Amino acid sequence: MANILASDIGATNSRFAFFELDSSGQINLQTSLSFPTAEVNSFSELLDMLETSKVPFASRSADAVVLAAAGPVERDGVYCDPPWIPWDIDLERDSARLPARSALIINDFVAQAYAVRTVVGEQARVVLEGDVPAAKGTIGVIGAGTNLGKAMLVPSAGGWLAVPSEGGHVSFPLGSAREFDFFAFAFEKLETSVLTLENVVSGKGISLVHSFLYGEDKQPEDITSAFDSYPETLEWCSMFYARACRDFALDVLAIGGLYIAGGVAAKSPELVQTAAFKDEFLRSPRHADLLGSITLRLMEDEQSGLWGAAFCGSQLLTS
Repeated sequence: MANILASDIGATNSRFAFFELDSSGQINLQTSLSFPTAEVNSFSELLDMLETSKVPFASRSADAVVLAAAGPVERDGVYCDPPWIPWDIDLERDSARLPARSALIINDFVAQAYAVRTVVGEQARVVLEGDVPAAKGTIGVIGAGTNLGKAMLVPSAGGWLAVPSEGGHVSFPLGSAREFDFFAFAFEKLETSVLTLENVVSGKGISLVHSFLYGEDKQPEDITSAFDSYPETLEWCSMFYARACRDFALDVLAIGGLYIAGGVAAKSPELVQTAAFKDEFLRSPRHADLLGSITLRLMEDEQSGLWGAAFCGSQLLTS
């Protein structure tokens, strides 16, 4: 029996979970807890909060610690400076508070990709059923929350390899004349010179789209809880989410399937269930048939990143 501490550090919440790895290689969740990221001033302070909480084992005594962070990971998995968090994570700086071995940082969507291989992936809801059974090919994982993340899971010798991406920061693609009006509106509203995919396909993107369509500035949760009153916002946000999914599926040739993660769709699954979503995902002059063969699934468990980090930890301990 081994102990794994998993963490998913995002712009909104920093989640921790304590897992056991049994002799059969199965990971089992013991307990989890969460802290608002904005309420701490450093990763060290976050560890202080964790250590004063009631937990089954201390960080230092874990057999493996895997931290999933919302940003690019550097220095062979020991450093990350997340772009939407005002502090960095440096395992070397905090090495005295973590296991001497088997401590690692991974990108948060690398964790989402590994989650596909856990019970969270097994329980994911089918959004669009592919025309053919999934092949053992590349799996794409994409998800909107506070921001937008992407990752790939590719077959490798003896298992799977998760590949990170910063694809949420690419330019948002426009698809109609009216969208050019939205483009000009967003430029002025955001005071930016580049409209990125995560500016539009994210929680804050829902607010941006709604402001353009209805002239109201509302919080995302106030909009999604009243989608029946804002059908055009729902249609546009569904279409834009599908466009991001379609383009990513084509970018990585996700014949193994596409998984949607993140809090936006988990809390508001209607975003990926509209006719607008399906029509936009399949809209391609050359590859509509290919897209129609890909099964899309929604991972509704918001602890999926923790499960993925734990799966990565189990790999560290058994490799």
